[in-house]
Amino acid sequence: MSTRVETLRDVVYSTLRDELMNGEIRFGDRLTEPRLSTRFGMSRTPVREALTMLCADGLLQREEYGFSPVRPSIARIRDLYELRLTLELGGITQVAADPDRTYDRDLLEAERQRWLALKADPPAKEPGFVVIDEQFHVALLTAAGNREMVRALIGVNSRIRHVRRYDFMLNNRVETTIVEHLSIIDAVLAGEYATAQARLHAHIGDSLDVVLDRISRAVAAMSLSD
Repeated sequence: MSTRVETLRDVVYSTLRDELMNGEIRFGDRLTEPRLSTRFGMSRTPVREALTMLCADGLLQREEYGFSPVRPSIARIRDLYELRLTLELGGITQVAADPDRTYDRDLLEAERQRWLALKADPPAKEPGFVVIDEQFHVALLTAAGNREMVRALIGVNSRIRHVRRYDFMLNNRVETTIVEHLSIIDAVLAGEYATAQARLHAHIGDSLDVVLDRISRAVAAMSLSD
């Protein structure tokens, strides 16, 4: 694939993603390749690729004729966040409760250095930061040593990634996340497991609050009639 096609695809993808996440595209709207090709002034190939990516993100679903926005399920999102919280807190609990189990300190130290670098040079505010955020949470649980819990967390992350993108569209959420991640990992490294759990619980809870608020706003906007 040429660089130009990738660039055109990315333009369509980022534009439609932002419109979907901000509620500018409504639930009754249908997106089609011909109309989007005309709108963006390009061939159907990059448009088709962008639509495929948005389906993979969980923002669009394929219809018989074209594509339409996916309506998020608040109840399902809450359930998945609860499962995520159970898994992540469980990793700390297992280490704290078993004197024979220890954290992989080398992994934690490497992760801490990565986030110190991000603190020194924060990335731009954009939904894609969710992938960087996921890496922290997977690394923290991986360091606790339960591979099956890690596998389950990766599965949960993939199912909520499309809504967690809302978490990083506010002005200070990236910077706040960096600070909170460092405070969590510092508590774990110090063996202050109760403190680490409290901070992790608050961190994930705040993320859920932001996500649900943004989704509610987007759903309300997308549901308005013309």
